[in-house]
Amino acid sequence: MFRYCLLALSLCSSALLAAVTEDQAARLGQDLTPLGAEKAASADGSIPAWDGGLPAKPEALHKDGSLTDPFSADQPLYRVDNGNLSQYTNLLSPGLQALLKHHPQSFYLQVYPSRRSASYPEPLYQATAENARKTTLANEGNGLLHYRQGIPFPVPASALEVLWNHIARYRGDSIRAISNQALVQRNGDNARYRVETHVNFAPSISDLQADDNLLFLYKAKTLEPAMAAGNIYLVHETLDQVKEPRRAWVYNAGQRRVRRAPTLAYDSPGTNSSGLKTADNMDMFNGAPDRYDWTLLGKRELLLPYNSYQLYARGQSYEQLLQQGHLNPQRLRFEKHRVWVIEGRLKPGQRHVYSKRTFFIDEDSWQIGLADHYDSRGSLWRVSLGYAMNFYSHQIPWGAMESIHDLASGQYLVSGMTNMERGAIQFNVPASKADYEPGALRRWGR
Repeated sequence: MFRYCLLALSLCSSALLAAVTEDQAARLGQDLTPLGAEKAASADGSIPAWDGGLPAKPEALHKDGSLTDPFSADQPLYRVDNGNLSQYTNLLSPGLQALLKHHPQSFYLQVYPSRRSASYPEPLYQATAENARKTTLANEGNGLLHYRQGIPFPVPASALEVLWNHIARYRGDSIRAISNQALVQRNGDNARYRVETHVNFAPSISDLQADDNLLFLYKAKTLEPAMAAGNIYLVHETLDQVKEPRRAWVYNAGQRRVRRAPTLAYDSPGTNSSGLKTADNMDMFNGAPDRYDWTLLGKRELLLPYNSYQLYARGQSYEQLLQQGHLNPQRLRFEKHRVWVIEGRLKPGQRHVYSKRTFFIDEDSWQIGLADHYDSRGSLWRVSLGYAMNFYSHQIPWGAMESIHDLASGQYLVSGMTNMERGAIQFNVPASKADYEPGALRRWGR
């Protein structure tokens, strides 16, 4: 049975939601972690108390991009498959149950001891404590006021506050990475794209002005295959996308032209995805939340893909990882964690290919770990998994990769694969706004 805590809070429809009281904010670092999770262990002890997460260890990230697995000695506690899933339905999202049923012979979950590894640098804890006292939702929940970095609502009181914690969470001040995206057909054949991505969040943009209304700047250049090499997408992500919509541009290498891309949002097709994911599927969810009515369903204990160091490990071929129907389950690690559950239902008169979506958000990192997407008939259609891990060299909870599975077509899409790349992901590289201006795309696209 799909069980939730008794807590059930509805989305507030007014324009501005207040910050928490001083008593609530004072709980951070006491019974709550500095990011707002329950510090204590679960009642049965299967989820341990948070002890600070993984400490910073810069030497753990090696020059070739590999990252030492801090939990390499752990062994699975048990396995969940189609034969015994009825014993674990209280720990399984509808999407995970569907994947187990769709692939009864090949897909299973190896469940490991729960390791609450999420940790941030100390300045981000301080910023989060300040946010609890001053950050508010604006424009009917579609923007943030008095926010710069950290978790905006560590003691959330609505679904939108929980969702904004995911959207605005810390992923380093910037990211530089070369990764691969693979579309895997029903028969197991796959087509891959290799992409170079640059992201700079507001604190790392040297000439950002107070009124720029920016959350981050993003650009991605396709490197392979040759037919798409040099094509670039550029995004200026605003904090309030209703007040000022996301600004996006496309550079076409064949035409050597830069043009505006006004539809690179909501349910427009995701780049290099053959329509298997929407633009707002990237990073499990991104962009403006205004097309849905959001409801907070409470918290529950759930199996999440977590501490995915085996999946991230360098040197694995993509043929080893990309199996028919799903990623190689031998490389996946699932753990029991507490999650916030929020549900979005499409507003009357609004358009989106998903009529409903349910997000299961890790309490320690505020990342969406699992997402279920429903079609216009209300049937479960697509299932997303975010394979979380902490880049503890920099104390950045992020992910090894993410996947989205189309239950109707049998296809799935994996993005963020870096296993065969030689260089390390770079964090905290400063930039200026000029690095992300449309005029710079032609130079980068050559």
